Amino acid sequence: MMPPRPLLASLLERFFTQRLLQQRQVSPHTLHAYRDTFRLLLRFTQVHLHLPPARLALAQLDAPLIAAFLDDLEQRRGNTARTRNLRLTAIHSFFHYAAYEEPAHAAQIQRVLAIPPKRHARPLVSFLTRPEIDAVLAAPDRRSWFGRRDHALLLLAVQTGLRVSEVTGLRRADVVVGAGAHVRCLGKGRKERCTPLTKTTAAVVAAWLREPARRGSSHLFPSAQGGRLSSDSVADLLAKHVAAAAPACPSLHTKRVTPHVLRHTAAMELFQAGVDRAVIALWLGHESVETTQIYLEANLALKEAILAKTTALHTHPGRYRAGDALLAFLDRL
Repeated sequence: MMPPRPLLASLLERFFTQRLLQQRQVSPHTLHAYRDTFRLLLRFTQVHLHLPPARLALAQLDAPLIAAFLDDLEQRRGNTARTRNLRLTAIHSFFHYAAYEEPAHAAQIQRVLAIPPKRHARPLVSFLTRPEIDAVLAAPDRRSWFGRRDHALLLLAVQTGLRVSEVTGLRRADVVVGAGAHVRCLGKGRKERCTPLTKTTAAVVAAWLREPARRGSSHLFPSAQGGRLSSDSVADLLAKHVAAAAPACPSLHTKRVTPHVLRHTAAMELFQAGVDRAVIALWLGHESVETTQIYLEANLALKEAILAKTTALHTHPGRYRAGDALLAFLDRL
């Protein structure tokens, strides 16, 4: 007779197959992030408890061990506090599930759930100015197929503010370039939304759609083999065009431009045009209007306009007067 499977192994398998895949139907991105978290955690426990992960019991995955794992992420692996918090979110999600499945371990589970996220500095969002946008869009060589693809992809991304996964997931059937031009995408949380296109973007995308599909691909922006572009591929092509644009726009030398910076740029363009925060949240597919607060904080032009409406304080700069040389000599003794 086979011995019963250890509690942690069977519980973790049910968490992924039943809770994440069947009940919550999480995106592949979320599933992979949770998977990677538990890979790291189980390898850490294997080293520290000298037990293979398949033989671990739930009781051995206690709060001190998890706290030590989180510290190891920062100290040995060099992860940021933000990454540490994302790993903790995945662990908390599992223990919330475990609380219903294994109430006998409630005390241990509550101690794990009590581990707080780590506070960290929140830098202002980075975005491109209009001259920087123009320089990056002019960088691709549109005489080649790759250049035309990259130009259309970057223009659509910076105008719509779609996430990189949403851009790479677009199919040719998801685009309408006639009256009421728009793109339809399945975003975060499996929420479908439509984003309108400007006349310029619609014209560029329409010209791109008239080109033969790469190896019959249905993807709007396919790879050379006709498959879906990866997020890393988009980051690489963006970095290449930013480097090409930098000589004509030197301010790009000081910026780290990622695909998500294009999303921030679209949001700032809307914000500086006077669009309401609620509309921007709807445009970007944010869960809460409060998420758009980061663009208000980063909008220096708005702050300068507010400053111009204030009354200046009446004061004058002081004049520097050198101290007495003899007294200075005595002070140094």
